[in-house]
Amino acid sequence: MDSKKKLWSILAIIFFFVLAACSNEETTVEEDAEENPPTASEPADPFGKYDETITIAIGQEVDPSDTSLQDGDTPLDNQYTRHVKENLNIEVEHAFTASPSNYDQKVSLAIASNDLPDAMVVGPVELRQMVEADQIADLTEIYENYASPAIKEIIDSSGGVALDNVTFDGKIMAIPNSQAGADGVHNLWIRKDWLDKLGLEPPQTVEELKEVARAFVEEDPDGNGEDDTIGLAGPDTSNKLYANFIESTNNLYGFDGIFSALHSYPGYWLEGEDGNPVYGSILPETKEALSVLRDMYSEGLIDAEMGVREDSGESIISGNTGMFFGPFWMPYGPLTDAVKNNPDANWQSYALPLDANGEYTPHLSTTTTQFVVVRKDYEHPEAAMKILNNLLANESEFDPSIGGPGYYPLRLVYAPADEMEVTTVALREVLAGTKQPEDFYDMPAYKLLKSDVDTIFDVKLEPYDNMDIQYWDIENHLGQWTRAYSALVGTAPLVDTEIKGVKSLIYSQTKTMEDRWVNLKKLEDETFLKIIMGTEPLDAFDQFVEDWKQQGGDTITEEVAEAVN
Repeated sequence: MDSKKKLWSILAIIFFFVLAACSNEETTVEEDAEENPPTASEPADPFGKYDETITIAIGQEVDPSDTSLQDGDTPLDNQYTRHVKENLNIEVEHAFTASPSNYDQKVSLAIASNDLPDAMVVGPVELRQMVEADQIADLTEIYENYASPAIKEIIDSSGGVALDNVTFDGKIMAIPNSQAGADGVHNLWIRKDWLDKLGLEPPQTVEELKEVARAFVEEDPDGNGEDDTIGLAGPDTSNKLYANFIESTNNLYGFDGIFSALHSYPGYWLEGEDGNPVYGSILPETKEALSVLRDMYSEGLIDAEMGVREDSGESIISGNTGMFFGPFWMPYGPLTDAVKNNPDANWQSYALPLDANGEYTPHLSTTTTQFVVVRKDYEHPEAAMKILNNLLANESEFDPSIGGPGYYPLRLVYAPADEMEVTTVALREVLAGTKQPEDFYDMPAYKLLKSDVDTIFDVKLEPYDNMDIQYWDIENHLGQWTRAYSALVGTAPLVDTEIKGVKSLIYSQTKTMEDRWVNLKKLEDETFLKIIMGTEPLDAFDQFVEDWKQQGGDTITEEVAEAVN
């Protein structure tokens, strides 16, 4: 009996330890499952809606002068953020906001303090800095698994350029944009109603542009009896004298067209007479162009407040400005409010001025200039990709008249290089009756084309071949007008003109630029602005060239030569 009791006691003890071991094993498995969730057997869904709401805190550029938001909406509660919440269950928050003139500074401060938002839009310089500081997430698998087929198709259309610009040591470190080539051409926008009132024609040359500007300043084209008109707008604090190889697109109110008509391409890397790379800002043609602009400024033909004005668009909206340089999409910018304030403001776009040979010779851009980065430890890196997928798939649903596209969180531009030219031709053919809207339905890469051709007769009035402002139904279809006018007026010169464009040899930085370029660019910007405004003599250009070379320019030129060759 004692031996049986002893046996049962031993078996009970063994059974207890077996149970305990099993229990511990189950607990360990459960803990491991929580810490290391299994990979889902189902493929990733680029448009998948989260079961529970997640948040993403972003840095966002918010223009305080923008008045497009409908009553009650805010930069955090608008048609775009609501769409993201309803379709993806993502709640957008602001880590910071900044005006266009202060956004880059806010980004730099976030990088320097290592206090990044979950995601934000940056340029190539900031991207490289964050990669080197190991601050951002590797998005290789996110791009491969979550980028929508449409985004991949557009990015692939860049010929590898877009992904090359975000690939470091074989890893995709950001989501690149890929935009229409038309973004990089800065046409001359003119108040045609002012031309007509004064009996003038669009200026073909730089000299004729000067005379039109003079007439706009001196002959009271707005008819208010006051000396308050501006001939040609100049860059404000958010923009530049000209686009450059790092920021080659979407420069507003600069003098790009005047420089290029004089065969000057400051900010671009060009092939010199000896076949070697040379920086366009240090060439004699640039000194000549600065001399022309200096004379125009001293004669009062250019906005006297250029370079210090907070927003040059305000003088366009108020009806004081007669000409400015800008890309095709200016109806999305100040022209929306300009025609609201004055429906007779007949802004038209021209591929002007021409060079001495009668040719249009603008600088051209790269197709990839902006990138979305994600903070390294953010728990939902795929959310940024889903937000961009959602934009591309649903962009035609949004109405820019009740909130400009800049309010879309993490907005990048996605478009085939020829998107605007294709759109312009399609709209012309539909208006002429030579094609039907259905003929353009099966072109998914051109994301807005179906909506464009379906709605063109709502907004364009007869005669269909006359694009003057009075032949548009702006009052009832302002949102559609911004898009259609950007094509049929903003892009038309690029379709109708043989463009002898000039590209930069490179659109990215070399090693020495990482340390030296900020100071070299500051030297360039300050010197050129002072020369134009007359606070420095024209010959200050020669000293600038010498200083630029000595302060790293020569070394950088050698590096560009190595990169090109």
